[in-house]
Amino acid sequence: MDMSLEQPAGATRVRNIDENTITAAVLARQADCPDARLKEVLSALITHLHEFAREVKLTEAEWMQGIRFLTATGHMCDDRRQEFILLSDTLGLSMLLVAMNNAKAPQATEATVFGPFHVDDAPRLPPGSDIAGGAPGRPLDVDITVTSLDGQPIAGAEVDVWQADEEGLYDVQRPDLAERRARAVMRTDAEGRLRFRTIVPTAYPVPTDGPVGRMLVATGRHPWRPAHIHFMISAPGHETLITHLFRDGDPYLDSDVVFGVRRSLVVAIEDEGDSARLRHAFVLQPERTAA
Repeated sequence: MDMSLEQPAGATRVRNIDENTITAAVLARQADCPDARLKEVLSALITHLHEFAREVKLTEAEWMQGIRFLTATGHMCDDRRQEFILLSDTLGLSMLLVAMNNAKAPQATEATVFGPFHVDDAPRLPPGSDIAGGAPGRPLDVDITVTSLDGQPIAGAEVDVWQADEEGLYDVQRPDLAERRARAVMRTDAEGRLRFRTIVPTAYPVPTDGPVGRMLVATGRHPWRPAHIHFMISAPGHETLITHLFRDGDPYLDSDVVFGVRRSLVVAIEDEGDSARLRHAFVLQPERTAA
């Protein structure tokens, strides 16, 4: 017997399915999925996707436009740009997941979106370094501390920092730039303190030359993010913190295109003549133990 003609185990023999029976038929096809979580997620996705199509009375032409949009989004992704993260961010999904998955003690530093411009090969530099690396911008002296919830300093915490320059561009957005700049990985000292020099952040628009940018234009939205610096801080026994510090007074704090601003992350940047200074204390949440 040709085994390819056999019905898969658990398959439903349904013919002449219509718009009212198709969802149940698709769900039945994966009834024997061995991965319970995969089955749960896919079943919910199928159910909501079908209901979405019914609710808006989606046409075939509109769905083909959607397929073209998703295809174009994939084509914009490479080792310098992640258009799907940008899509998730601008749809508010990234911040929804951050809010759902990062419940913290009141005194712990809040998390926000990761963003599409992190790299894994940032230079590892000693404390006190100028991480700007020639990026254009006004000099900024940064002085931070990292502590646990009980106020104890965390020595040796790894602090990964990255930001755009004063022209609103990250190093990975400059194809002619061979070296990394305005980013680094450093560690706190024995007192949980880290000082370094960078540049004052400025507001910038997310890339608008791709499908996500066209979506923003089509929906009448602006593409701007308020001035910020990214931080990812990790230490043994603590949850990794992914967050930003936003510059107080920025005109886009209340309309961030990726919905990432939290009041506790808005900080003052003090003017010191030809340069500026930023001071902040980060508080890490203890690592959760399995129930």
